[in-house]
Amino acid sequence: MQQPLWSPSTQRIAQSRLTAFQAYLHQNYGLQFSDFSSLQQWSTSDTATFWKCVWDFFGVIASQQPKTILEHADKFPGAKWFSGARFNYAENLLQRKDDGIALIGRLETGARREVSHAELYEAVTGLASSLRKLGVGVGDRVAGFMPNVPETVIAMLATTSIGAIWSSCSPDFGISGVMDRFGQIQPKVMFACDGYFYNGKVNDCSDRVRDIAAKLDSLEKLVIVPVIGGLKPADLGVVWEELLDPKPMPLHFEQLPFDHPLYILYSSGTTGIPKCIVHCAGGTLLKHYVEQQLHADIQPGDVLYYFTTCGWMMWNWLVSGLTAGAVLVLYDGSPFYPDAKAMFDMAEQEHVSIFGTSAKYIAAVEKAHLIPKQSHDLSAIKSILTTGSPLSHESFRYVYRDIKEDVCLSSISGGTDIMGCFTLGNVCLPVYEGELQCLALGMAVEFWNDEGRPVKCEKGELVCVKPFPSAPIGFWNDPDDEKYRAAYFDMYPNIWAHGDYGEITKHGGVIIYGRSDAVLNPGGVRIGTAEIYRQVEKIDQVLDSICIGQQWQDDVRVVLFVVMREGHLLDDNLSDVIKKTIRQNTTPRHVPAKIIAVPEIPRTLSGKIVELAVRNIVHDKPVKNTDALANPHALDYFKNIPELQS
Repeated sequence: MQQPLWSPSTQRIAQSRLTAFQAYLHQNYGLQFSDFSSLQQWSTSDTATFWKCVWDFFGVIASQQPKTILEHADKFPGAKWFSGARFNYAENLLQRKDDGIALIGRLETGARREVSHAELYEAVTGLASSLRKLGVGVGDRVAGFMPNVPETVIAMLATTSIGAIWSSCSPDFGISGVMDRFGQIQPKVMFACDGYFYNGKVNDCSDRVRDIAAKLDSLEKLVIVPVIGGLKPADLGVVWEELLDPKPMPLHFEQLPFDHPLYILYSSGTTGIPKCIVHCAGGTLLKHYVEQQLHADIQPGDVLYYFTTCGWMMWNWLVSGLTAGAVLVLYDGSPFYPDAKAMFDMAEQEHVSIFGTSAKYIAAVEKAHLIPKQSHDLSAIKSILTTGSPLSHESFRYVYRDIKEDVCLSSISGGTDIMGCFTLGNVCLPVYEGELQCLALGMAVEFWNDEGRPVKCEKGELVCVKPFPSAPIGFWNDPDDEKYRAAYFDMYPNIWAHGDYGEITKHGGVIIYGRSDAVLNPGGVRIGTAEIYRQVEKIDQVLDSICIGQQWQDDVRVVLFVVMREGHLLDDNLSDVIKKTIRQNTTPRHVPAKIIAVPEIPRTLSGKIVELAVRNIVHDKPVKNTDALANPHALDYFKNIPELQS
């Protein structure tokens, strides 16, 4: 029988927010649950009561309480949540006005600054007043072409406090990538940095900012935030400091409906123009309450760090940590600058207690042979969260062997589409190797087989069979919801099909095998790419890999591309080792027909590998939007490869 890698202490369970929430349910509703699984089942069977309890337990600040919790529960999309409520998202994040630390901004250069809750509130007040004087109001769009710095958080909170809609992308986007996004939503104001630092280089953004501003016909004001210095930002637009109102109006939080638009986020855009996904204030707030406090157990005084850019949903998630009373660490730069231990240096210095990163990062530091538990004091870390791709079994073992033994390692999975996760961690549950700990509270998740039936301990499509508050309220410029329905509801009417392929385990945990559209199908057998990556990560000579299915002789053959570590070459012997490792630990169908070395693997700007783009290149099909890639030149390595013609 499989033994857990980690189990929580009785003290940690007793002191958790989840236990406090269950006590609240017992005291107010007479509800008692024998285990987490029964709580999760109740949260999805009586979903309206569950979400009402979340609203009440966390004490959402609202000028009007909801009259009804859920209307049209049988319509997905079409369900309406918390009708009659009036509240403001930013007001719920800005409850503190004391001298305690709210934000710690860090750049890879070593620059560091603290922002107290009082300073944060004052800055939001000044900026909100200025935005109102510029004519920005309810429903207007404000864009951020910004790195992950305190000014970005301030600009977002000021924007949402007055009922305008915030949308951001990171400054490593090219002009076309920005226009594909901001050009669709027509912002009235844009905040933009003069540049940013990455991997020891200074990147000047002034020319791109100038071109973007000129192309945005809707833009009425450009605000320049000096990050790298040495430029004359006034030549481009008004400078941040000059915009802050020295005699601001008192901060007035616009009271808005639950489903008022808060954020516009974007799909990756690697298969076409990015979809503009509109998320509402209420759904975002409640979803993040559940994920951060009931699952991740973020509590007042915790120091929350998540490596992210402002072009990734995890930035929006990170900022919601203010509701928990956590100190937010905003890091901008390369996680490997000046060396592979940089983030552990930062975690030690800032006493980070919740350390968020990607599965790729964990694999990379293992490849760098780091043993942080020997080199760093990580005693403050209580939880490590990973997302972006499935975390391999080897990475699970590496964390507990070489980073920290007493830590809750939570691999989580969801997406920009839902402003959160379908599967999460839980500090009250054990951690099993290779598994995400549990289904998210309030999310009626199932895995369906090819016949459309729910299965357990068997692979299937991830679906959500009931509405949830953080589902998008729609796509921008999609008045009849045609694109929205096509994205999630075409496969099963009234059922959300997320596009992930996985299974529920006997422990009640989850394994994600990859994206459904990237699943391999040799001989008609469906194989998740994560199953192959897990084995390749064992090979020390291989730095990175990507796997696709190539149409070949009326079937699909598995093709594996590898990036070799410096000083190593792919030869027949190493290819045999890779194939043998895969065969011994999976099935013969998983074994690649071809293994080919490439110099680099294309990734999105948020660091995800792009299997579909590589598959299209191999099949001589166009990749519609290379501006969504951090390194679009890498696609050239996959064109016209002789080994794939035989």
